[in-house]
Amino acid sequence: MSRPYKQKSGDQNKGLKKMTNQGRKDSTMEIKKLLFVTKFEGLCYDALNSLLGLRKAALDHVVFLNVIERDNVTMKRGQGYLKEEEVKLKETANIRFIDWAENLFEMGLEVGAYIEVSSLIPEILKVVERESPDLIVIGHSPKGALKQLYAGSDVAELIRRTMVPILVFKHMMEDKIVPEKLFERPLFATNWSESGKKTIEYIKAMKNVIGEIHIMHVVKESALKSPDTHEVQKVRKAERKRLDDLCDELEEAGINARPHVYVGDPQKEIEKAAKEYQVSMVILGSSDKAAILERWVGSVSKNIADKSIFPCLLIPGENRHP
Repeated sequence: MSRPYKQKSGDQNKGLKKMTNQGRKDSTMEIKKLLFVTKFEGLCYDALNSLLGLRKAALDHVVFLNVIERDNVTMKRGQGYLKEEEVKLKETANIRFIDWAENLFEMGLEVGAYIEVSSLIPEILKVVERESPDLIVIGHSPKGALKQLYAGSDVAELIRRTMVPILVFKHMMEDKIVPEKLFERPLFATNWSESGKKTIEYIKAMKNVIGEIHIMHVVKESALKSPDTHEVQKVRKAERKRLDDLCDELEEAGINARPHVYVGDPQKEIEKAAKEYQVSMVILGSSDKAAILERWVGSVSKNIADKSIFPCLLIPGENRHP
């Protein structure tokens, strides 16, 4: 088997302060290329295998990225560079990727890979710039080296700097069993922002892998404080009507959809709904409006990505700022 890895050139990485993934257009929203970011601790081939159902949604190319943190190859107190350790870590990753690639080649998929000593998020952005993937997959670990990726500032930065949807992958059980059909029963929590339209188009692109989707909106308790029961019901019915219309749109696209109205704190209610309907993942869109971005990306989406037991698919809005 030929070595499937693409070699990198530092000169190509200049100018990466601009937002990445400008090259891929959203006219079709097909999921053709996947960027699989792994440090191997919590995101291995079983996780990758659970994503291969996306072949029904046009997936034909997988790019691996392994970032070796500089601290792992730097001597204590900064007294030198452990070249031998770097070579060992790179070759270990190389062996794993070759094994994975052989399986993907047999399925007819194109494969590429990057193994770099760098910082995680900057390296993700470099590869996104070069490869223009349709989906970034990153693993989540509540403890250890991967935890730093999910600090609020890091998640917000990654979403702010790229328009590419991000799947925060998680093993949903303590024994780390991976769901066989990750996209079978998702939950989409909408806040009715304009960027929700992009999220809906992305969902439609997955119609061949989604069995049934639950669509929910969380109403603020303050909106239901009227002493008039009729007014409270009016609010509920209005939100249900919007959800019904959205479900009808997805039904027309060939996706079974069920609407739900919840009341209270968005993060708590989204987690509650995910458990009640035993969903396979949570989908959240982000807004291009600063105030909503802070609430949904800086708080709800980040907290769900951090704390929820469910995998979380974050879909950035159109107008991200550099």
